[in-house]
Amino acid sequence: MDLREIKRSDIQELIVPLAAQTSAMTLAVIKSIFREAMAQALIENSPAHGVKGKTISVAPRRFLTWAQIERSEFGPLKEHIHFLALHGLRWSEAVALDKEDIRDGRIYINKSIHGQTKSRAAIRTVPLVSKFVKFPKTPKPLRRVLDPYQVQIHSLRHTYAYLLKSSGVHVTTAQRLLGHSDPKMTLAIYTQVLDHEIDDSGIALRRWIERAQER
Repeated sequence: MDLREIKRSDIQELIVPLAAQTSAMTLAVIKSIFREAMAQALIENSPAHGVKGKTISVAPRRFLTWAQIERSEFGPLKEHIHFLALHGLRWSEAVALDKEDIRDGRIYINKSIHGQTKSRAAIRTVPLVSKFVKFPKTPKPLRRVLDPYQVQIHSLRHTYAYLLKSSGVHVTTAQRLLGHSDPKMTLAIYTQVLDHEIDDSGIALRRWIERAQER
């Protein structure tokens, strides 16, 4: 089909059946194609202009803070749990790591146990901040030690995201470190608020008021 024949309704019909994240990624590619076509004067207007994908919603996920992880007993898998929580890797990425992937104080993530990474965005580099350990070829042992804490392996990525947020890392940098294709996914995690943060905000506000009154 000629690009000039594609209508807005064709694009909407294509993305409607897709899952929210797939819809957003597909629409981003389509818009990129039409932007390039306009730049090369192949078309005058983009039929993708103004088309919106589905809203990506991320349900609040229970996760352990770093302080909770340090206090917890994970037995022989302690270093594995720490590694995931401090680097934000998916289990499928961590299990595929070799020593050759770790150099110059960085972890180079370019594959998974399935071969390719989840997406192009998942190909990334993250700073190495803890000891590298080889992971078991099955996630079952990790699931067993995490189960009493009512969290999943993937929840450790939320621990990492919370560490980044608490350290003042910008959300766009966090997106790259987490390997998210869509910044909305990172933002949804970043906007999760723990109970103590609400209390902390009250303390900070009261201190600000006290300082203002002293002036």
